[in-house]
Amino acid sequence: MGYREVVLKSESSRCLLCENAPCANACEHGVRIDRIIRSINFENQEGARYLLADNPCVSCIDGSCMQECNRAKFDAPVRIDKITELVAKKKPVAPKEIDLSTDLCGVKCENPFFLSSSVVGSNYEMVAKAFDEGWAGVAFKTIGMFTPNEVSPRFAELDKEDTAFVGFKNIEQISTYSLEENLEFFRKLKENYPAKVIIASIMGSNEEEWTKLASLCEKAGADVIECNFSCPQMVGEGLGSDVGINPELVYAYTKAVRKGTKLPILAKMTPNITSMLPPALKAVEAGADELAAINTIKSIMNVDLNSFSTSPNVSGKSSVGGYSGKAVKPIALRFINEMKSDERLKDIPISGMGGIETWYDAAEFISLGCSTVQVTTSVMQYGYRIIDDMLDGLKRYMSEHGFNSINDFLGKAEYNIIPADDLDRSYICFPSFDREKCVGCGRCYVSCFDGGHQAIKMNDKNKPVLLGKKCVGCHLCKVVCPVGAISAGKKVRKSALKKH
Repeated sequence: MGYREVVLKSESSRCLLCENAPCANACEHGVRIDRIIRSINFENQEGARYLLADNPCVSCIDGSCMQECNRAKFDAPVRIDKITELVAKKKPVAPKEIDLSTDLCGVKCENPFFLSSSVVGSNYEMVAKAFDEGWAGVAFKTIGMFTPNEVSPRFAELDKEDTAFVGFKNIEQISTYSLEENLEFFRKLKENYPAKVIIASIMGSNEEEWTKLASLCEKAGADVIECNFSCPQMVGEGLGSDVGINPELVYAYTKAVRKGTKLPILAKMTPNITSMLPPALKAVEAGADELAAINTIKSIMNVDLNSFSTSPNVSGKSSVGGYSGKAVKPIALRFINEMKSDERLKDIPISGMGGIETWYDAAEFISLGCSTVQVTTSVMQYGYRIIDDMLDGLKRYMSEHGFNSINDFLGKAEYNIIPADDLDRSYICFPSFDREKCVGCGRCYVSCFDGGHQAIKMNDKNKPVLLGKKCVGCHLCKVVCPVGAISAGKKVRKSALKKH
């Protein structure tokens, strides 16, 4: 990553991603600068370049877009002129037609992107809008035989430095609509959007309820039944994640669902467990056709050190809730790899979720074996409109790498994840410093000395110098460099180093 990428990302990240963006409305050339910036933020620079096309901004003299920028009301306007200049450094490439179709439990899907079971898919109007914008399907907000009495507030976020929403916590329960209302939503959606895929997420408290819910959802037009075995807020006996950590309950309730429906069954697993294998195996044994992972992680966050209350604050109290967002992606990928690495589950399809915000995140899940992906937290932040860049970015990636279908790279990363004992430990990969890019901030020196192996010193020009005899090749310096001036360098066998 060079200066261009650093500046482009940092300036674009200042954008508020406004609805009905005044910057775009002010442009006399009709440039959708809001879409361009959104594409950059969602890791789709090629898409941004294509949207900018022949760059009419280069001849702009009045800067009306920046004058109208909402950020200027409390700060400085986003440097749209700098963004368009950097985006236009390369010529745009027209997107190729790529088939993104895939399947979920044997049901054909126009693309792999679904709304996951949550508030983002909780009534007809919301889901209809999402379908209109391009989402392939929805795992409808979980329904049961009762409607909960929700608390207020019920959301909280985790920030880091100037980055909001690194993580997200909710203490929300299942659908607050009645069972009859939800079933009517299914009927109306299937009638008006027959090509879209409706997953009915259900939760019962006993076998009879699981069976009945499955039967009712099938009759209402659902395509797939998702068993919610994993909601961390539903902590009553026989509910939510208390089911997911009990393989025998998973088996009994999956069996009960199979009794009530002929539809495909998707078993949604909890990450609040050491190994996902025991409940996953029991779900499949009882008749589940596919697995979904991961649901949210039990969490406590943001203690107010003045009042000692935690977030979200409900009359001074809170409770353990579900943690989601970008920060949980590595945990989700780990559980998916665990299941895909097991001989008994390797051929069982998985619908992946947990920290998916961009097409790149989605592609990572697909490369580890997920034929579909589900999204919530990113939609809550940015809206259904993110599907534009998810679809465009994924198509561009696949085109660039010669993939004609999702199956062409489905699971391709699985084989590169091996036991730690099998990793090659025979060499050291030393870092390489680009002194032209280096700005002399000293971050690499501080991190290496205080958190590494004291293998860097600063020269009289305030540039880093590697102390090879101390360096172990951990690459902490590369990770912390803010301008991408450090890269992986020469590999040297440890046996050769010992001779010297």
